[in-house]
Amino acid sequence: MTAPSNRQFESLKPKPLETRSGLETFSTPRSVGYVKMCSDEVTSLCPITNQPDFETITIEYAPRGLCIESKSLKLFFQSLRDEGAFIEDLSSMIAHLVANTIDPAWVRVIAHQKPRGGIAIDAVTHLGRVIKDNDEIGYEAWDYTPNFGFQEPWRAE
Repeated sequence: MTAPSNRQFESLKPKPLETRSGLETFSTPRSVGYVKMCSDEVTSLCPITNQPDFETITIEYAPRGLCIESKSLKLFFQSLRDEGAFIEDLSSMIAHLVANTIDPAWVRVIAHQKPRGGIAIDAVTHLGRVIKDNDEIGYEAWDYTPNFGFQEPWRAE
């Protein structure tokens, strides 16, 4: 029987968690009109109990020149693990971050919080470009009704 060695394994040494607060981008490849990104490895903290929440985040968007680089998105998601936020706030914050970073025609973020206390929550944020009098004036939330789809506020009657 051999004695255990004092060898240190590099892969087992603790490493600081790499996180990032912003997103990196690249030019949209030709003919790409829709992008969907999904991660089920997102965690955050309940702002009331400070207990961990586990989320699946889906981001869909119509690029207008830029796409999100996936590794930077993963690092951004890792930065959320110490954030205290309701799932509805996360959905809205991520949608606005994407809109401000890549200026898509529209973006939709579906944030699914896995059940805790027996309740699962889905929060949907959908932002679309607002054009009034032929001038783009920014993003506006679209009303979302699951059974009837999206109602664009500037075309509503």
